[in-house]
Amino acid sequence: MTASTAAAPIAPATPPEQPDRPPARKRKLTGYWLLLPGMLWLAVFFVIPFYSLVATSLYDRTGSVLQGYDMAWQFSNYWHTLDDYWRPLVRSLWYGGLATLICLALGYVLAYAIAFKSGRWKNLMLVLVIAPFFTSFLVRTLSWKLLLRDDGFIVNALQFVHLLGSDGRLLATPVAVIAGLVYNFLPFMVLPLFASIDKIDHRLIEAASDLYSRPIVGFFKVTWPLSLPGVVSGTLLTFIPAVGDYINAELLGSPKQRMIGNVIQSLFTDANDYPAAGALSMMLMLLILAMVLFYVRRAGTEELL
Repeated sequence: MTASTAAAPIAPATPPEQPDRPPARKRKLTGYWLLLPGMLWLAVFFVIPFYSLVATSLYDRTGSVLQGYDMAWQFSNYWHTLDDYWRPLVRSLWYGGLATLICLALGYVLAYAIAFKSGRWKNLMLVLVIAPFFTSFLVRTLSWKLLLRDDGFIVNALQFVHLLGSDGRLLATPVAVIAGLVYNFLPFMVLPLFASIDKIDHRLIEAASDLYSRPIVGFFKVTWPLSLPGVVSGTLLTFIPAVGDYINAELLGSPKQRMIGNVIQSLFTDANDYPAAGALSMMLMLLILAMVLFYVRRAGTEELL
C-alpha cells in the first residue's frame, strides 16, 4: 500500500434515512384520542349514573314519583334511613362475610387440588368450576329451593341422623340463604385462587420439606404467603356481590332473612321511596369501599389497587 493511499481520508458513513415522524404535539394527542372511547364509556355508564344516585339520596322525602322530588340537600336522609334499616345492613354484612369465609375454605382446597394434583385433568376441572355460569343465576338458586324443600332428600337425611327435629326445616332459614350464597359465588373464589396457586414454583414447597419443615408449617411459610394475592382477589370478588345480593334471600329465606339488597329493591319498586333507596345504596357503597381499602392495606397487597 502506497503512502498516498494510506493518507487518503476515510469518507464518513452516510446515516440511514430516518422515516418522517409526526410532530411531538401530534404524538401526545394520539394517546388522548385512544383514551377517548374508554372515557366516554365511563362517563355514560358510571359518572352519570353515580351522580344521579347521589342526587337521588339528597331529595326531599316528602315528594313522590308522580309529583316529582325537590333537591333539598337532605343529608338527614342518611341518618333516618340508617336508623330504620340498620338491621338488614348488619345482616347482609354477616351473611356475606360468613359466605366468603366458607368459600375461601372450600375454594382453597379445590384450587390447590386443581393446581397441584389434577395432572392432565386440570383443564376439565376448570371447565367444571365455571360450568354453573352456563345456567341462569335465577335457575341455580331455584334449584337450591328444590333441594332444601321440607320433604326433600337433604332434610330427610338430616332428620334421620337427628341433626334436625321431626318438624325441622332448612328453607326460610339463614342456613339456606348462606348455602345459596356459597354455591353461587364459589367460582369467583376458586378462579383467582387457582391463578395464584398455579404460579407457585413447586420446588419451593419441596425445599421446605427438605429443610425438615412439617407440611402444615411449610404451607403457612411458603404456599399461603405466595397465594395471598389470589386470596385477597377472591375474597373481594366474593364478598362485594354477596353483601349486595337479594335473590338468595328472596327465594331461599323469609322476611326475617331480608338483606339490604331486598330493602333497596323494595324501596325502589314497591314503596317508591327513591331518596331512602338512594341513601341506602350510597351507604352500602361507601361502607364496602372503606372495608375494601382497609382490608387490602392490612393484607399488604396494595398493588391490587
